[in-house]
Order: sequence, then C-alpha cells, then structure tokens
Amino acid sequence: MDKDFGFIRLPKGIEMRKPYASELKYFKKNANVAGMATEDNRVILNPYSNLNPDQYQSVAVNEASRIMMRQPEFKPDFELTNQQKNFLDTTTYRNATEDERRATIAARILSGDSSAGVATSEQNMFVDRLKSAFQN
Repeated sequence: MDKDFGFIRLPKGIEMRKPYASELKYFKKNANVAGMATEDNRVILNPYSNLNPDQYQSVAVNEASRIMMRQPEFKPDFELTNQQKNFLDTTTYRNATEDERRATIAARILSGDSSAGVATSEQNMFVDRLKSAFQN
C-alpha cells in the first residue's frame, strides 16, 4: 500500500520516510498504531490507518516531537498527574521509563490528543518550548 503523505509538514531537521517491509507488516497487523518515531530519527506513518489528512498531520507532529525529545535540551522533566499516570498504566506505556511516559504525554499535548488529560502549567511551559523549536 502506498499512500501519498506529501501534505505532511514537519519541523526543520525532522524527516519522514516510507516504512520498511517489516514496519509495513507491523502496521498491517496494528492499524490502530498510526505512526512511529523510528530508531533512525525519522517519522513513519501507517498507510493502513483510515485517518484523514488532519489526523495524519497530528500523528506526524506527535512522532516528530518524540524525536526532538531524544535530544538532551528537550528532555521532558515535568511531573505527571495522577490521572496521566493512571491512563498510561492502561496502555503499552505502563512499563515504559519515566522519560518515555513524560514524552508520550508531552507529544500528546502538543498534537492536541485529549488522552493526555489536563496539562499542568509546568507541562504547558515545556510543550510551548517544544512548539517554538518546531517553528524555527
């Protein structure tokens, strides 16, 4: 399957690539996984998802922000709320590191995903800093 994702806009320095055969196989089995931040620091999107362009753009922003948060200057260091911790405990992130859990919440806040819960002022300040780096 070959969808055209030419409409996706990513921050400077972050690239998108087509999924490898093994990634396509994973995506086909997991249509609920809309995209990934890959080990080679690129964004890939699931061509088997039934998302509209705006939803794919949100997923791309989410995944691009995860790549940015791999850099020491963008490492999330805020506290998670109990609501956020409880939510993450019901997902594949239940056994993730605290940094991965924070990055998940920050990426979801940035991309407008309501599953992040109510953001704290500390989280919003971090996401605003991340967002300004997107615009440079």
